[in-house]
Amino acid sequence: MSNKGKLYLVPTVIADGTADKVISDYVREVLKPIRFFLVEDIRTARRFLSSLNIYPSIEQLYFNSLDKNTTEAELPQLMSPLGKGKPVAIISESGCPGVADPGAIAVRYAHRNGIDVEALVGPSSILLALMASGLNGQRFSFNGYLPVEANEANQAIRKFEHESKARIQTQIFIETPYRNNALLSHLLKALKDDTLLCVAVNLTSELENVKTQTVKEWKTAEITLPKAPALFLFLAQ
Repeated sequence: MSNKGKLYLVPTVIADGTADKVISDYVREVLKPIRFFLVEDIRTARRFLSSLNIYPSIEQLYFNSLDKNTTEAELPQLMSPLGKGKPVAIISESGCPGVADPGAIAVRYAHRNGIDVEALVGPSSILLALMASGLNGQRFSFNGYLPVEANEANQAIRKFEHESKARIQTQIFIETPYRNNALLSHLLKALKDDTLLCVAVNLTSELENVKTQTVKEWKTAEITLPKAPALFLFLAQ
């Protein structure tokens, strides 16, 4: 039996004030004995853990940064508690570590060094949006962010639309909240009228709104999106 600690991938909320709704009792039980955390944002992680009310004091916990700038050379020090038999948890800024968020670099290190890894169940905006969209959940591709510049964005959208039709594949994107309407405008300009487009906003919150309709229908709706977390999905016909 290994005397190394286990690395846990801990989901966090994707909407404020929803911990009771989306974080299971099992996740809370797993977290209780953990004192070492690798997190994308220390302030956000402390606030999230505090909201769970499972620790007498957050001050007894140890946090180190694990973000997009973390290098391979930093990992031995960051993961050192595992070598002493201590469990370590990774928490991203929103949703699930390693899925459209940092974390994969540490998980690869764990696999290379014989450290057990357990991914805990929790909210993923990508999967929730796909589930609620009614688009193809058998074949899909998460593509992150589209280019900001209009011509580049339109070219990329047309390329992804061609792939969507050829592969019968749902294409999924995210955007910075203040650019939601700009991305929607690019999509409506570049996509064909019969392509199905889904916009999922404020997932898991009381303001959640998911709508799927053709691009032609979106054009006639003249909707203004809020500056809130959103995902955009489309499926060419």
